[in-house]
Amino acid sequence: MKNQHSLGVLAVLIGATVWSTGGLCIKLLPYDAFTILFYRSVFAALTFLTVFRRRALTLTPMVVAVGLQYTALATCFVVATKMTTAANAVLLQYTAPIYVFLLEPILFKFKLTRLNIITVVVCTLGMLLFFAEDLGGGSLKGNLIALLSGVMLAAMMLTQRYNKPENYDAGLFWGNIFIALICLPWYLQSATPTLEHWTLFFILGVIQIGVGYMLFNYGLKRTLAIESVLLAMMEPILNPLWVFIGYGEKPGLWTIVGGAVILGMLAVQVVMTEWKRTRIN
Repeated sequence: MKNQHSLGVLAVLIGATVWSTGGLCIKLLPYDAFTILFYRSVFAALTFLTVFRRRALTLTPMVVAVGLQYTALATCFVVATKMTTAANAVLLQYTAPIYVFLLEPILFKFKLTRLNIITVVVCTLGMLLFFAEDLGGGSLKGNLIALLSGVMLAAMMLTQRYNKPENYDAGLFWGNIFIALICLPWYLQSATPTLEHWTLFFILGVIQIGVGYMLFNYGLKRTLAIESVLLAMMEPILNPLWVFIGYGEKPGLWTIVGGAVILGMLAVQVVMTEWKRTRIN
């Protein structure tokens, strides 16, 4: 049990690192958000179908619910990344721990520990520092859409807890199918991608979404939703770094300070949780 939890934590961290490449790829692609969503979702759906085959095709009311929440989450994030700064988009998406923190104890009837409360508060404060220079930029509409993506991220993570573990990936497969169908008109009017663009679409669909979510789902089965969302904060830490390296958005002093606060608190949270599990077992 202890080893399973440790593997779950590692899978979420690696998955979040893979996710963090999305902002840069979206910024580099000279297409509108819905065309990007079409290509990314097609590649992602094919990835899930190749790996999980018949299991990916499972269709139940809970799978549909997860698929629709994923559709809203992915659409809001890509649209927000195009409309506002990459930092704003990922920061506002990661208000999700606050909603999970409020709802998970009620839905799953467990007592939230003082350590988790402290972690949520400190990480939230750290993220405000992390993007202090960027919060004044971007558009109000883009920021509001990014905030909605945070609501949908929390909703999807909590709904997956009601879903059967063997159906986790089916929800994501169908979510990508839904996105492809919705975004088909934009694809039909778009220009033919170049080799560079095809490469970026492949990275977004197969690696960032396909591999990233498979790792995250593996970890989610072995950790609490609040732990998964907190550990996934590696994504907003690394996302601006890749955008800085590949797109030229330079992080400021408060970004570095905020990142250190988040990493430090997450390290404390993970170490303390493992220590408590060791004592109990």
